[in-house]
Amino acid sequence: MTSATADTDTPEPATADERPPDAAAGGLTGVPDAVRRRLATLDRWWNPYSWLITALVVAVAAILRLAGLSRPKGYIFDEVYYPTDAWDMLHHGVEWDEKTNGPAYVVHPPLGKWLIALGEKAFGNNEFGWRISGAIAGTLMILILIRVAYRLFHSIVLAGIAGLLMALDGFQLVLSRTSLLDIFLGLFILATFAALVLDRDHYRRRWLRALERGYDPADNLRGLPWIFPWWLLTSGVLFGLACGVKWSALFFAPFFAMLVVVWRVQARRSAGVRRAFLSGILGDLGYLILSFVLTIIFYVATWTGWFVTDTGYFRHYREANGLSEPPILGALLNLVHYHAQAYDFHSGLTDRHVYQSWPWQWLLLGRPVAFYWNGNGSCGAPSCAAEILLLGTPILWWSFLPALAALVWFGIARRDWRAFAIGTGVVAGLLPWFYFAVADGRTMFAFYVLPALPFLILAVTYALGAIMTPSTGMVTGSGRSDRQLIGTIAVGVYVLLVALCFAWFHPIFIGQLIPYEDWSSRMWLGSRWI
Repeated sequence: MTSATADTDTPEPATADERPPDAAAGGLTGVPDAVRRRLATLDRWWNPYSWLITALVVAVAAILRLAGLSRPKGYIFDEVYYPTDAWDMLHHGVEWDEKTNGPAYVVHPPLGKWLIALGEKAFGNNEFGWRISGAIAGTLMILILIRVAYRLFHSIVLAGIAGLLMALDGFQLVLSRTSLLDIFLGLFILATFAALVLDRDHYRRRWLRALERGYDPADNLRGLPWIFPWWLLTSGVLFGLACGVKWSALFFAPFFAMLVVVWRVQARRSAGVRRAFLSGILGDLGYLILSFVLTIIFYVATWTGWFVTDTGYFRHYREANGLSEPPILGALLNLVHYHAQAYDFHSGLTDRHVYQSWPWQWLLLGRPVAFYWNGNGSCGAPSCAAEILLLGTPILWWSFLPALAALVWFGIARRDWRAFAIGTGVVAGLLPWFYFAVADGRTMFAFYVLPALPFLILAVTYALGAIMTPSTGMVTGSGRSDRQLIGTIAVGVYVLLVALCFAWFHPIFIGQLIPYEDWSSRMWLGSRWI
């Protein structure tokens, strides 16, 4: 498998059979092997063994997320909001306030609730109906993560480990089995990143083909080859859908845009283009702007129910206040007013909550959220307890910080593009919340970290890859084999410990009724988890 310490411009494939045939034979005439290596991408994405591992891990994840999904009965935590909104949207086209028999004022975009409504439409207004969409979204996240990891690391083993770690994470499991919005936000953010990685590979692959056809990167008179960025535009669509679930998706926009520019400049430099930044920056920015236009279009499209009815909140705000409301433009201006009011609400949300937490507590599991509690029932003991606790699998989560330290080290020491890509996702998912916590003390909860979770797991996978395939340095022959064997055993032990830890905490991930003493023994941090 590939070492997780490959240089920025030389991401070696995992094994010889994963390299392009012509590269293994020494390269095509006119394209130096060094350039070919620098522009190399994952060509055998259809590797049947990689898809077999993908299918097995996704099957495990699906079983864990679907088994007993209709339990516990009734609404848990914020299910009192979103499933009811979704059901009302099926009947009214917009969120509805049954008490006033009029439109409800809500502060999150509608797409996540429409996705919940799909499950309710198919299975009815019941626990399974309003939770099935989230379970599917959580399973799809694992599928996408496996394929992203395979493309990043060129390793079936590391790809499987990444997917398995997320499948065995209690935090993602709980949100997959609960009808909240965050699981959909996490899905679309990860899908956006996957599209950007595919765009990077497509851009490099097209550059390599241009060189093979005789393009001379030193000939400035000919200009750059035309490469249409299908995947970049797809990422714009997916990002618009992410924003249509929660506005916090916007935190990722500048970071993802930076990745696109950096990756394209690196590709042109690898191809031998002079002034790699200036020669293509206008095209890069132009396509980014077009991608963002698609983001806006698809975001606005998520409000279709609000547009096509006359009953949505603020739908005719201008008309009601004596202002002109021309067709189309008037509706858009009313939507802008709605957004301004919702933004003011979010900005002023500083109410204290018993389960609120701060960003510096999240990776340490300093204050998980109790979604459900029930002390009634028979469990064969004098006192029983059933809880659903939004808690990450501790051994996995407590390895995030060491993995991030390794990520920074390899990013600086090895100039590995994968380290920067993964780290960018972590920063985008966490840093803005640190700002809001310090700047205005905004009320926030641990589940806000979900969009960053795939990148944190990729950071762990990256570190495990470095342990399994250490840099050769002065170690050769049997010495290198011994180090790889020890590293592989260490990684296997780590994954096993994560699995055992997940199994130990599984009852409080799904609300299983257990003796009170057994529940108490799982409260490792005492009152912080109660």
